[in-house]
Amino acid sequence: MSQPLAYIHPEAKLGANVVVEPFASIHKNVVIGDGTWIGANAVINEGARIGKNCRIFPGAVISAIPQDLKFVGEETTAVIEDGTTIREFVTISRGTVDKYTTVIGKNCLLMAYVHVGHDCIIGDNCILGNVVQLAGHVEVEDYVIFGGACAVQQFSRIGAHAYIGGGSLVRKDVPPFVKAAREPLSYSGINSVGLRRRGFTNEQINEIQEMYRYVYLRGLNNADAISAIEGKLPVSAERDQVIDFIRNSERGIMRGSGD
Repeated sequence: MSQPLAYIHPEAKLGANVVVEPFASIHKNVVIGDGTWIGANAVINEGARIGKNCRIFPGAVISAIPQDLKFVGEETTAVIEDGTTIREFVTISRGTVDKYTTVIGKNCLLMAYVHVGHDCIIGDNCILGNVVQLAGHVEVEDYVIFGGACAVQQFSRIGAHAYIGGGSLVRKDVPPFVKAAREPLSYSGINSVGLRRRGFTNEQINEIQEMYRYVYLRGLNNADAISAIEGKLPVSAERDQVIDFIRNSERGIMRGSGD
């Protein structure tokens, strides 16, 4: 259902039971899945690919031209997957030649005034608090939570199940399963509350905590910490996830609390 005061380009493709409120604008080369709601004054630009049962609140701007002077009009996309909620005045830029897309995963919540820069990839079930700002090329894995007013430098990576305290400035990669806070951003323990909510056992949580003792609390460099983890802790999916993240970090991971 679309209101007569909304603008919908004739080439836009809207699924069944899509609701478009007054004064929303939907441009060409847009695809919107079944059951999605588009609030008043939202702007859905070229290249938007919005999944099923999403909610786009008033004033949001989806698939805006990247804020990148190197962008020369290449055909790129901004993807919002099923079940995600985009609150008031969120801005999401579409991709550039780096990845040709910006992606927001399934069942995410982006609160008011969030900005997601070009070529960002955000996993499933993430929450970005009010006024979180992601520069271009940021990668966020599944189940990450950002407190309000965080700012993330370009090309940063945030590991799965991490929690970033409100007002944090993220300049380095944040490994999976941890809490990060303070200035400069530092290790603040593991995200045990979030892990328990998602079904991790006490044994798994204790093993993750032991891994990060080697990384942050025993005075080891990253290479020695990885060697110790591999030599002394049992093989598990979580162990491999932590080791792979640290090894593949091009920017380096955030500091320990006592550094």
